[in-house]
Amino acid sequence: MTELEVNGQRRSVSAGPDTPLLYVLRNDLGLVGSRFGCGNGQCGACFVIVEGKAVPSCDTPLWSVAGKKITTVEGLAKGGELHPVQKALLAEQAAQCGYCISGIAVAAAAFLADNQNPSEQQVREALDRNLCRCGAHNRVVRAVLRAAEEMQA
Repeated sequence: MTELEVNGQRRSVSAGPDTPLLYVLRNDLGLVGSRFGCGNGQCGACFVIVEGKAVPSCDTPLWSVAGKKITTVEGLAKGGELHPVQKALLAEQAAQCGYCISGIAVAAAAFLADNQNPSEQQVREALDRNLCRCGAHNRVVRAVLRAAEEMQA
């Protein structure tokens, strides 16, 4: 059994140590917000926050996150209140098909936790690993800047 702390809750899973974290989250814990995209950690659809850093869960083995704090897109909201990034993504209508947006939300939340007053260029650089085939990048950047403003207020 591997012990995890996912979205503030202690969880035990019996998956093998080399099982990708994404599979454990989706198949064992029922947290399906993180999506399988490329399977190589290059598209961002599967990003989760591990110990404050956005990481691709598709190529993160279970053994490497044992006992660490993991936050999925489902864990961004607190007490029924959406995270400022989630609110801003909705307000800016930043999602088109929605496939990539959970990974973007997670990456943006991790970024803003470290930099609450970013420039547009810093937001673009922080989200560079998140691919969106719909071309909603400009709306996403506006949303992250909007969330930063809300977090400062």
